[in-house]
Amino acid sequence: MGIADDAVEVRAQGWRTLAALHGLIESELEKAMGTDDIALSVVEYTVLDALNRQDGWHMRMQQLARAAALSPSATTRLVTRLESRGLLTRILCDEDRRGIYTELTSDGRDLLERARPVHDAALERALDEAASRPELAPMAHVVHSLAPTAV
Repeated sequence: MGIADDAVEVRAQGWRTLAALHGLIESELEKAMGTDDIALSVVEYTVLDALNRQDGWHMRMQQLARAAALSPSATTRLVTRLESRGLLTRILCDEDRRGIYTELTSDGRDLLERARPVHDAALERALDEAASRPELAPMAHVVHSLAPTAV
């Protein structure tokens, strides 16, 4: 194996480790968030959280697709599902009638506030589990180090 091959293998191993960490986290989050009182998938939570972080709680559909790492058609289906549950609404853009904003409803904000501690606790459990596994520990420590420090 040459130097170039070694570099490729190192990157591939890093990617496999990241994918394993992602799988562990997503599995723990899906299990915790799928309870009857929350009933949100990880991507649904991501969308509600992204909308909540916006001034005025709205985003254009293409911004929401990027925030959720979804295709435009998958985003449309997801928004339709969340809209039918009364968690968000779509609003036509005044400046560009082709533009559509997505905005949280009060029910969406309420559910997000109930879901956030469940999500955060599940994330912490998953990272603790990852930190206990030698193959995932370095990556888990990196994720922990990304947390903003208190000011």
